[in-house]
Amino acid sequence: MNIANPLHLLSVVIWVGGMFFAHMALRPVAAAQLQPTARLPFMQAVLDRFFPWVWICMLSILVSGLWMIFSVYGGFAGLALHVHIMTGLGMVMMLVFLYIYFVPYNRLRKLVRTEDWPGAGASLAQVRQLIGFNLILGLTTVLISAGGIYWFQ
Repeated sequence: MNIANPLHLLSVVIWVGGMFFAHMALRPVAAAQLQPTARLPFMQAVLDRFFPWVWICMLSILVSGLWMIFSVYGGFAGLALHVHIMTGLGMVMMLVFLYIYFVPYNRLRKLVRTEDWPGAGASLAQVRQLIGFNLILGLTTVLISAGGIYWFQ
């Protein structure tokens, strides 16, 4: 627990905090101040830097979470409801990220490379919407993680 829990929390902070920053601060400023020919390569470059961290965090969250569930709590049987909800939401977040990475983000990279700005803009819009959805899931998961022990007794 002395390694798994801090690693788990740090990974959540990096992933969810990164999504919050990108969605609520970076993207609106980039959209307001940059033309598509500058904004789309810029946002792709930002995602190119952020997504490897998401992969690391996702793996860390999965491994540390399962480590805690099986080594500390003896498995899923008997776990508190909020831990089951947190686990389920985390798995959905991972699936959403996998879709983001392999479908619209992959398409965005190809379209930016060929300078297809309308297509790249549509792909980035899909990435933004899915990151917004994942951000809501992430914030909800954090709330359930922190407050669930009090709310689901």
